[in-house]
Amino acid sequence: MRARVCLSSTANPVHPIGMIWKEAGCRSFEDVVGEAAKPQVLFVYYTYTQQSLRVVEAMADVLRGRDCDVRQAAIEFTDKRWAERFSRFPLRHALLDILGMLPAQIRGATGEIRIPEEAQHGDYDLVCVGSPTWFFKPSVPIRSFLESESAHRILEGKRFAAFVVCRRYWSINLRAVKKLGAKQGGEYVGGLHLSFAGGQIRSLLSLISYFGKGENRQRYLGVRIPPSLLKPDYVEQARAFADDLADRMGRNGQPSVASHGGRPARGDPRLI
Repeated sequence: MRARVCLSSTANPVHPIGMIWKEAGCRSFEDVVGEAAKPQVLFVYYTYTQQSLRVVEAMADVLRGRDCDVRQAAIEFTDKRWAERFSRFPLRHALLDILGMLPAQIRGATGEIRIPEEAQHGDYDLVCVGSPTWFFKPSVPIRSFLESESAHRILEGKRFAAFVVCRRYWSINLRAVKKLGAKQGGEYVGGLHLSFAGGQIRSLLSLISYFGKGENRQRYLGVRIPPSLLKPDYVEQARAFADDLADRMGRNGQPSVASHGGRPARGDPRLI
């Protein structure tokens, strides 16, 4: 029968790492050591339409399968100047509510947010930031997080990646996340962008229609529009990106390229 371990200050220490108990209910010593050795990964993101959450879940599933301990932290937008409009879905006045965020986005404003405990502190081997695109840039809540003391605590000296959910243009958003994370002391290791269907005009009409009605419709203002939000292949792209990130981490979060002979695992142009 294997000895079992409870990390308890009330037990008599008989082992330099833990307390050996033979009582039922305590985890085995091997299990405790195994959990400690797992790479620690944090996803921190903001989402209104739940698109970023879908990407996080697809990536987290892969990383857990690759023996990582994964935490998820959704930023809550609480600033009284803007939060009310995002408290319901669909938006009450879709076009006006969207355009109302333009001045804040242009000037790179920050606002009040609520940061989950997991994203306030922690010794993570990798932090992945999910950043929806608002008028080409990171959304106000994500920018607010990346400029916070919490971001500094979890990013300083750590590796971080990013994924961008966008209607069309993604590069400004991704570059901004990279710059803000590096400013907080993080080491950027890669990014992914996931775009919506349709060209510039039709994808915009589709998004406004979705925000106003809460569902995909075939036409808006008499114009035929594609489905809004993520295209079906986002799952494959997200999982491939997560696999690439896992390939770079060994058992203790150390870089590992052995499985690919030192070369990048994939050549997907979305992996930036």
